[in-house]
Amino acid sequence: MSTVAAGPARTPVAPGAPTTGRRGLGRAAAAEERAAYVFLAPWLVGLLFTVVPFGVSLYLAFTDYNLLQSPNWIGLENFGRLEDDPKVATSTRVTLVYTFISVPVSLVSALAVAMLLNKGVRGLKFYRSVFYLPSLIGTSVAIVMLWRSIFGHDGIVNGFLGLFGIPGPGWVTDPDWALLTLVTLSVWSFGASMVIFLAGLRQIPVMYYEAASVDGAGWWRQLRSITLPLLSPVIFFNLVLGLIGSLQTFTQGFVFSGGSGGPAESTLFYNLYLYQQGFQRFDMGYASALAWVMFVVIAFFTALNFLVSKYWVFYDD
Repeated sequence: MSTVAAGPARTPVAPGAPTTGRRGLGRAAAAEERAAYVFLAPWLVGLLFTVVPFGVSLYLAFTDYNLLQSPNWIGLENFGRLEDDPKVATSTRVTLVYTFISVPVSLVSALAVAMLLNKGVRGLKFYRSVFYLPSLIGTSVAIVMLWRSIFGHDGIVNGFLGLFGIPGPGWVTDPDWALLTLVTLSVWSFGASMVIFLAGLRQIPVMYYEAASVDGAGWWRQLRSITLPLLSPVIFFNLVLGLIGSLQTFTQGFVFSGGSGGPAESTLFYNLYLYQQGFQRFDMGYASALAWVMFVVIAFFTALNFLVSKYWVFYDD
C-alpha cells in the first residue's frame, strides 16, 4: 500500500473574499510611494530653488564677477579682502551690538507681558491681539518710515518730551541714538514671542505654584524655581529665532538711512553692506563671500546655543 506525503494545510477561502498576495502588497506600496512623492513635490521644488543658489553663490565667492563678464576664478582672494576692509568690521560691530541689545530686551519684554496676560485679566483675547498686531505688521518699509517720522526732530517723541521741557535728541541724525531707535522698533514687535511665551505658561500646572505658596515661596522664588525652568524650552526656541532674525537685519537699516548706513555708519548692518557691494557696486564675488561668512556666523551662534542648552534647558524627561 503506497503512502502519499501530505502537503501543507490550506485555509479554505470563502467565495468572494478579498485575497492579498505579494503582488497586491507591492502595488499598494508603490501607490503609497507615488502619493508620498506627490505630497513632497512642493518641498522638493523649493529645495531645488534653495540648493542651486547656494551652490552658485559658493562658486561666485571664489571668483571676480560683476554681472557684465564671465566669473573669473581668483581663489581665496575675496575672503582675504575681508581683513583689509574696515567697513566689514564696522558693519559686524553694528550688527552684533544691535543683536545683543534687542534680543534680550525683546525676550524680557515678551515674557513680562505674557506673565501679566496669564493672570486671567478680562479681555485677554483683545490684549493678546493688540500686543500681537505689531509682529504681524513686522518691520516693513512702511513701518520703518513711520518710525523714522515718529522719532524725527519734529516727531511725536520729541514733541512729548518738549511738554516737560526736555530737549529731544536727534534720534535719526545723531549716531549715538540712531541704532537705539532701531532697537526700540525691534522691541516694539515682540508680539510673536509673547504669544509663544503665553502658550508655554498655560502648560505649567497650577498645582506647582499652589504647593510653592503653601511652602512660603514668594513671587521671585516661584519665578526662579518654577516658571523659568519649566519655560526654558520656550525661551530657548525664541532665543534661537531672535538671534537668527537679528543677525539678518537689513530692511530697518536700509530704509532708516536711505541705503547709506548713516548717520556716520551707525546703522550700517552687515547685510546692508553686503547689499551695497552686490547691488550698488555689482561686486558679486565679494558679496557672495560676505554672504557665506554671515552664513557661517549664524550657524556658529545657532550651534553654540544648542551646545550650551543642555546646561539650562530642562525638558519633561
